[in-house]
Amino acid sequence: MNDWLYSDTVKEHFTNPRNVLYENESTWKHDGRGVIGNIKCGDQMLMLIRVKDDMIIDVRWKTYGCASAIASTSILSETIKGMPISEAYKLKPDDIVARLNGLPPNKIHCSVLGDKALRAAIDDYLAKAGRQPFKGQEHAEVICRCLNVTDRDLEEAYKKGDRTWENLQARTKLGTVCGSCKEHAMEKMYEFEHLYG
Repeated sequence: MNDWLYSDTVKEHFTNPRNVLYENESTWKHDGRGVIGNIKCGDQMLMLIRVKDDMIIDVRWKTYGCASAIASTSILSETIKGMPISEAYKLKPDDIVARLNGLPPNKIHCSVLGDKALRAAIDDYLAKAGRQPFKGQEHAEVICRCLNVTDRDLEEAYKKGDRTWENLQARTKLGTVCGSCKEHAMEKMYEFEHLYG
C-alpha cells in the first residue's frame, strides 16, 4: 500500500491488535470497566482491566473506530500490563502517539479514547474496592497560557453545552488576551464531540 499515511507500528497494531475482547470472552473476569465515546461519531471504547496489588495484570478492550483508534488502544493495552494503576492513570494521548511513531494530525483525537477509557476502568476498580477514585489527578494540558485555561476546563465547558469559540470565551475567558490558542482549543472541542456527542 503506497499511500498508507500511518507508521509501520500503527499498521502492525491495526492489522494484528493485541488484547482484544473477543465475542467468546464476553464473561471475561475483570476488576474495572470503563466505557467512553460516542457511537454516533463512530468511536466508542470498552476497556476491562484485571488488577492485583494495584498493578494491572491483564487487559481486554473493544472499540468501534478507525485504524488510529484500534492501533492506539492496542499499543496502550500492551503498555499498561505490569504498570501500577497510579502510573497508568497518568498516561496521556501524547504518550500513546509517541509509541505509535506518530499519527496524522487529523487522527490525533482517536488516541484520547484509550486513556479516558483506561482512567474510567481504574476509577471503577477503585470504587468497587471502596477507595477514592483518582479522578482529577490526570495530567491537565494548558491550552491558553495567558489565562491558564486547561483542557479540563474546556471539557467541563463542553459538558455544560458550550460548542463555539464565543461560548468558550464567555465561560472561561479563553483567548481574550492574545487569541493564539483558538485553533488548539477548537481541536479539543472536536475531540470532546467524538467522546460525548
